[in-house]
Formats: sequence, C-alpha cells, structure tokens
Amino acid sequence: MNIKKKIPVILDTDIGGDIDDTWALGMMLKSPELDVKLVVSDTGNTEYRAKICAKMLEMAGRSEIPVAVGIPMESDGPRERQRKWVEDYTLEKYPGEVFRDGVEKIIDVVNNSESPVTLICIGPAPNIAELLRREPEIAKKMNFVGMFGSIRKQHFGKAGAVAEFNVVRDIPACQAIFTAPWKSVKITPLDTCGVVQLKGELFLKVSQSEDVAAKIIMDNYKIWLNVQNGSEMPTESSILYDTVAVHLVYSEKFLRMEKMGIRVTDDGFTVIDSGSPEISVAMDWLDLDAYHKYFVERLLSIVGQASLPVCFEE
Repeated sequence: MNIKKKIPVILDTDIGGDIDDTWALGMMLKSPELDVKLVVSDTGNTEYRAKICAKMLEMAGRSEIPVAVGIPMESDGPRERQRKWVEDYTLEKYPGEVFRDGVEKIIDVVNNSESPVTLICIGPAPNIAELLRREPEIAKKMNFVGMFGSIRKQHFGKAGAVAEFNVVRDIPACQAIFTAPWKSVKITPLDTCGVVQLKGELFLKVSQSEDVAAKIIMDNYKIWLNVQNGSEMPTESSILYDTVAVHLVYSEKFLRMEKMGIRVTDDGFTVIDSGSPEISVAMDWLDLDAYHKYFVERLLSIVGQASLPVCFEE
C-alpha cells in the first residue's frame, strides 16, 4: 500500500434520478484518498440535481466543496424522485460557492490544478461533451473514471449486453468521451456495478446508523422508494452502480480489470473494438462480498479515524 498525495477529483452526476448517485456521493465524502474540488450536476433539470448535491454537502459539513449547475435541459419529470427532499431548499442557502456554468467551472478547476484532475462521471454526460467541444485538448490533462456500458453482462449478472442508460441517454456524448485523449480511462460497466447491492445485516448497519452521511442517504432512499413503489420501509438497497466508479478512482481492489478497446455504437451499445483506444474495464469481481463489507465500513467510518482503510494504489 503506497500512501500518496490526495487525488483531486470532480464529480459529474445525474443525482436525483436513480438513488445510487446519492450513495456514491456519500461514499466519496468518506474517502480520504480524494480531494473533492467540485461537484457538478448533469442531465435534465440540473438546478434540481444541484440542490440535492448542495444540501447533502451542507448537512455533511462539507460546504467547502463548490457546487456547479450543469447545462440546463428539459425537466426529467417522473425521474425527479428526490424532489421532496429539496422542495424547501434553494442554492442561495448553500454556505459554499455555487457556479452557474458547470462546464466553465470544470475548465477552471482543471487548468488551475497543480496535478491532473480525475473526472468521475456517473450519469449521462452532456456536460462532458460540451467540455470537450469548448476545450478539445483538456482531456490530456485529466484522468477519466465512469459508470458506463454493458459488455458481456447486464443487471444482476444476467448474460448478454444491453444498451445501458448512461450511454443510451446521450449517445453522441459517450462517443465523444470514448474517443477523447484522456491521460487514462477506467470504467465499471453493468458487468460489475450491476450486481452491487446491500442486503441483510450489512444493509441494517447502514439503515440503523446514526452516521450523518448514512442518515442523509436513508432519508433520500425512503423518499425515492416511495416514489418508485409506494414503500417507505426498505429492507435492502437498490443496485449501487455508481459506488464502484468512486472506488475505482483510488483502487482496483476486489475487481478483475481488463484492457480493451471500447466503441459506442449509434444504437447505444458499448462494444469491444480492437481498433479503438485501450481503456481499463472492470469486468468481474474477485470478491464481491468483501467489497460489500468494505463499502459499509467506509461509509460508516469517521474520516481521519485511524481504523479507516486507506487504499491508494498505483
């Protein structure tokens, strides 16, 4: 284990649609390996999404982290499942900085960073397509980690690829991402992230915890679940896709990685293509149970506590 300087990161998220982004943001705040420079909302009603980010950061005592609003688009309507949690919250209430042009703020953060910034992208990526349009060379200064695609498996480990949501929602944006000249690229497709789910004792540890981040997550999860199916009594988590992308920024532990060229087709599939640039793809779990336990330990830990596992890797 090599203890190194914290990794500067920017999170680009469509939080407020599926609940896994909320879990991922909570995990990111509990990861001492990461120096979070900016959180940017992406896709659909970006004002709504930015409010969730800002309220989470404020409640977690992390309002030193700036929040930026991504490209405004049409409302997601039924996908705005956490609206109740921020119905009385405005971005003007956030004690930290708020930037209205998220893409421009990404450019500013990257250009003013002393070391390469890692972009964590856990949703459809119109912001990133616009970033590459405005500053085509900026990718050379950045590492990219994302939750995208389905290569050999889909949700719950079922065999066969599907056109995964983050890709198919904005196919041209993903095509731009997979052809950009990033310093490095890692992704977790459904093959690995599509089977991450907390059940039994591990879920109870989170749902019954007094930890601030856990309580924020569970409050949002109950609201989200009520919109989904009318229930407010969760007994297990939904699939926690995006937590794997956060983990991959600083560690490949528990995962089997493969180097391969990936191309996004015009109908939204992510296919292996030997003619495309090679990237690192998390294709299988070496120990999924261990990841589940590690994830819960991390989420419920106090950052800076001696027992908190720190996993810097080359």
